[in-house]
Amino acid sequence: VENVYALASANSVNKSVLFGNKKLKVQDLSEFDFSKADIALFSAGASVSSVYAPKAGNSGCVVIDNTSFFRREEDIPLVVPEVNPEQLKNFKPRNIIANPNCSTIQMLVALAPIHREATISRINVATYQSVSGAGQQGIDELSKQTTSLFNFQELKPKVFSKDIAFNVIPQIDQFQDNGYTKEEMKMIWETQKILDKNILVNPTC
Repeated sequence: VENVYALASANSVNKSVLFGNKKLKVQDLSEFDFSKADIALFSAGASVSSVYAPKAGNSGCVVIDNTSFFRREEDIPLVVPEVNPEQLKNFKPRNIIANPNCSTIQMLVALAPIHREATISRINVATYQSVSGAGQQGIDELSKQTTSLFNFQELKPKVFSKDIAFNVIPQIDQFQDNGYTKEEMKMIWETQKILDKNILVNPTC
């Protein structure tokens, strides 16, 4: 790796981040010339990827996007290297490769070899995911509620729909019209795109 550029919004310009033993000065994403880079890793949310990933791709830079924005696009490969590496070659129309949801990746790495030997027709899956998926505010709420519980204080959920201390909530993201949450629908859509469009998936996240 010859050069690494750390990019963020204008609010973070001139701050520094570590890359190995090096400190990188953060540059303004909106002003960056992507023709200087061969590969761009996007993980700043769908709203950022929707604007800047196409700009990077049009500049000749290959984008690996970690958000959900491009996952259902027919002309953008959705790739788990251990499962469907052959799809990597299909990035050229838009220079973008989409990265699946973390839960989908773990599940398909385990199930793909089974599916190749004995075709899977249906998957029933339950995931138990960390509050950190909701960001720092999710971590803070768990910490505060745990402390409050041990001190016999009232719990007041703000980030999650129910109390989260010593609890699991079968809801990640918003409920859709079909009764599944958006997180659950990601597992359905992504499994069918990556592994087999005929597989039925019944997830609880």
